[in-house]
Amino acid sequence: MNWDDARVFLALGRELTLRRAARVLRVDQATVGRRIAAMEVDLGSTLFLRTPTGYQLTAIGEVAFEMAEKMERAALELARRTRGADNEQAGEVRLSTTDSLAYDFVIPALKELHLKHPDICVILNSTSEIVNLSKRETDIAIRNQRPENPDLILRKLAAWPMGLFASAEYIERNGVPEPGTGFKGHDLVMYEPYWRDRADPALVDESIEQARVVVAVNSSMMVRRSISEGLGIGEIPIEMGLCDGLQRIWPLRERAKSYEVWMVTHKDLRHTARVRFVIEYLAQSFSARGVS
Repeated sequence: MNWDDARVFLALGRELTLRRAARVLRVDQATVGRRIAAMEVDLGSTLFLRTPTGYQLTAIGEVAFEMAEKMERAALELARRTRGADNEQAGEVRLSTTDSLAYDFVIPALKELHLKHPDICVILNSTSEIVNLSKRETDIAIRNQRPENPDLILRKLAAWPMGLFASAEYIERNGVPEPGTGFKGHDLVMYEPYWRDRADPALVDESIEQARVVVAVNSSMMVRRSISEGLGIGEIPIEMGLCDGLQRIWPLRERAKSYEVWMVTHKDLRHTARVRFVIEYLAQSFSARGVS
């Protein structure tokens, strides 16, 4: 089994369906299926059981999976060590962040970076999913959760208070909710992962039990856009709400926990010139807005 085959095998072993494995590998499902079938023929062993719910490793498949993980660790270590010694001010840097942060902060930073370092190419992935730096899924991540991995270098870019916002159109149509009523008679825009994960979801620590959730989205940018369109009231960083020209509701109330923004990279890349330059311009973009 070569490393390319091992990547496909590991992806299916972890995701357990062709569709999810294909998404991780950024290929189509048929390609994953063909590669797995060819591996099984070459090895003369059945690596997976095909079940109605997905793929399950066989006993020999579990042994092969353990060996493939050792190949992965060696390949990742090789990549980290060689990239970390690179002093070239050119080449690709992979960056992962949310769509909202990309729009407001990352894209302006990349403009300034390009003017000074035109040979650096940034591969930008704007997603709400948490990527794994240790597995080389990205070089730099900007996220709202602080990771605990000691191999990662952290830099806090911002700590924003969270407030309640609506459009002027919505307020004119529906008025302002009364505190303590659970948003009775009002429409809400919710960040879907938060809404689904909590037994008693709240906005600025006010229960939403009496409200009507009109739209739930998995993107912070879509939360902002939905509020701007007058679909309902939503909770977003005060910095962003003011930037969007929205009306703040209950201006004396904030969510107890602020929205933190962290920039993260692997320590093996800290001396890589192109990564260092990207980090520098990203940090400047946040500090220029006075939010760090």
